[in-house]
Amino acid sequence: MLEKTVGEILARRRMTLAVAESCTGGLLGSLVTDVPGSSAYFVGGVVSYANEAKRRLLGVPDEMLRQQGAVSEDVALAMARGARELFQVDVALAVTGIAGPAPETSKPVGLVYVALAASDLESCREFRWTGDRIANKRRSAEAALQLLLDYLERLL
Repeated sequence: MLEKTVGEILARRRMTLAVAESCTGGLLGSLVTDVPGSSAYFVGGVVSYANEAKRRLLGVPDEMLRQQGAVSEDVALAMARGARELFQVDVALAVTGIAGPAPETSKPVGLVYVALAASDLESCREFRWTGDRIANKRRSAEAALQLLLDYLERLL
């Protein structure tokens, strides 16, 4: 369980975490809080499904959303930065993408960006899942946890 592993490392290092989610709809935060004792490191999360929520809650620039759409590397990074600032945490994760079953833009179903923002690093990974909506959401949340684990292991 990735969520248990990252939780143990965060708690041991006394680090705090927040999340900003779009296509995962709260699944990432749910996985994090499935771990007993997660209140020691998990501060909170935002489900910013609509662009208006991305703008108002996370400070994603309107111009960026208009030019690139909600599903892009820049938007994912802006969401992670916004969550880190909003919750005043050590590290924040963000997920934005198109879970399916049908594309709402010219971008393909399964296209997902997972981002991390910390004081010493910002990182984003692109994925192209081929499963159904539920599988794509699960894979995306797990990819965010893996990105966090990779970052934490780099600090050890």
